Amino acid sequence: MAVTAQMVKELREKTGAGMMDCKKALTETNGDMEAAIDFLREKGIASAAKKADRIAAEGSTYILTEGNEAVILEVNSETDFVAKNEGFQVLVKELASHLLAKKPASVEEALEQTMDNGSTVAEHINAAIAKIGEKLTLRRYEVKTKTDADAFGAYLHMGGRIGVLTVLEGTTDEAAAKDVSMHIAALRPLYVSRDQVTSDEIERERKVLTEQALNEGKPEKIVQKMVEGRINKFYEEICVNDQTFVKNPDVKVGAFVESKGGKIASFVRYEVGEGIEKRQDNFAEEVMSQVKKD
Repeated sequence: MAVTAQMVKELREKTGAGMMDCKKALTETNGDMEAAIDFLREKGIASAAKKADRIAAEGSTYILTEGNEAVILEVNSETDFVAKNEGFQVLVKELASHLLAKKPASVEEALEQTMDNGSTVAEHINAAIAKIGEKLTLRRYEVKTKTDADAFGAYLHMGGRIGVLTVLEGTTDEAAAKDVSMHIAALRPLYVSRDQVTSDEIERERKVLTEQALNEGKPEKIVQKMVEGRINKFYEEICVNDQTFVKNPDVKVGAFVESKGGKIASFVRYEVGEGIEKRQDNFAEEVMSQVKKD
């Protein structure tokens, strides 16, 4: 597979490695982006590559809780200016109320549902588009439920740039639940506990760490012990229970929640625009094209 400049650019953005290293990695792995990331990590060139490139789009997350039910959603706009618009914020809250009341199974189903004003969700969004003048989309949402013995932790960071909804079981301490959500907003865990991490993911990490240690010149007889130690560190990076609590570095998050008599049942973390590819404008070319026209 031919390695393109765009592929090299993407790998550089994901790993921070140099251009020639990225080109070599892609050549060695026949253009496989994930394999190229592993190649660079094994060589110690990329220290902590992420699986997915996160490119910011605009909009807002929002959380609505009513009794034992809550919904977290993300609505996107084209510009940050519109995301702060009162009309946009009203739309987000109206969509949250509808989603929590009707609990559609998917965004597609939600768009076809009729709202209290008689229009479908899609029509309601289109009306807002006509009024605001920008493309608006309901991107995603998730509804959570709990019992009277549990607690929701709802946290919006930077006016909704990041939204986290956490469910704690066995405790009604909403302040503790919110503290956990604030932690999740800051440290970006992927899972609650180790048992949620797939064996394939662990084996992939173990392979990378083994090659990394061997390439560092470590003796084979101590590599396995080193790798297991680094695997524990990997768990700490991705499992919230294993992470050091940001509000109290002396305890792990899981232990903090246990001290409140509960456990983390689940969480949802949305960051506005994560994974959305924004249109890339080449303003220099645009200006030159206008000059030529003139």
